[in-house]
Amino acid sequence: MAGNSILKHREAVLAALVVVLALGTSLINPNFLTLENITDLLKANTVSGIFSLGVLMVIVSGGFDVSFTAIAQVTQYAIVLLMLERTEGNIYLAILAAVFFGIVLGLINGAIIHYYNMPAIIVTIATQSLYYGIMYVVTRGRQINDIPSFFWSFSNAKVVEFTSPAGGTYGLSLITALWFILAVILYVFLRHSKLGRSIYAVGGSRISAERIGFNLAHTTLFVYAAMGALAGLAGVVHVSIVQSVIPSSIVGSELQVIAAVVLGGASVTGGKGTVLGAFLGVLLLAILSNSLTLLRISSYYSNVFTGLIILISVTANAIQVQRQRRQRVRVQIDKA
Repeated sequence: MAGNSILKHREAVLAALVVVLALGTSLINPNFLTLENITDLLKANTVSGIFSLGVLMVIVSGGFDVSFTAIAQVTQYAIVLLMLERTEGNIYLAILAAVFFGIVLGLINGAIIHYYNMPAIIVTIATQSLYYGIMYVVTRGRQINDIPSFFWSFSNAKVVEFTSPAGGTYGLSLITALWFILAVILYVFLRHSKLGRSIYAVGGSRISAERIGFNLAHTTLFVYAAMGALAGLAGVVHVSIVQSVIPSSIVGSELQVIAAVVLGGASVTGGKGTVLGAFLGVLLLAILSNSLTLLRISSYYSNVFTGLIILISVTANAIQVQRQRRQRVRVQIDKA
């Protein structure tokens, strides 16, 4: 119960910060809080949002993954080449192929981590270099600008569309709606399925989870496979938005996604974290980055803020854990 109240408090604070920062930014640029800009901001951060769902599951399970950007980079390159070789193709086939390819790469991570009992951060650092390095050697860093037209149609599609006074169109993008739908599915899955509850249990204590009857292998493999699947999907979304495949365009952004998830209340020691918290973390960092741009502050400061956010969030989680332990000891003493 104490852990749930702490997470709810963290989410309330984040929501308040998002509102305050949005209002402050609107004072600098009145167009910031327009519907057109908000939908554009959400679309621009959809890739990070999809990444954050997978990272949330991994961290809650007590694991860690920095290879998801490399999986997305390799997947998008492979899928675009595959689609260019086919005389006929569509976005559905591209997504299915990307998800499958991502699952395979994610399962490699999960299998090494579980069956060889190796630290997740070491394994995923190694596989990030391996996946990305192999792609760079094979492709020689060649950029692909000839993207099939259905990628653009996928990115440009809107669930709700409006017309601006200037005659342009804007609205809620289909890819943004896909992010929201995936978030709702993950929320229901984590709260109302046995496998979802096992992720929290394994993250809280692997020994206790195994004694209860949860299968550690199934949970670990699922978490990293799901991370790979979401990374593959995010790779397709990224191609659809930027309309090109640049070998170095995604790798390097993993710390910002991890920072958003940790900022949202996910504990790096496992067992804690919510979908709403991860969403608010992504949104807060997106608004912060946009604010720095409007204030004409160097983008290098974004890395400074990201590092500070991770450090402060981890420290706050450690303090909360210590307080909970002290409270448990006091309760035990009082009962005795």
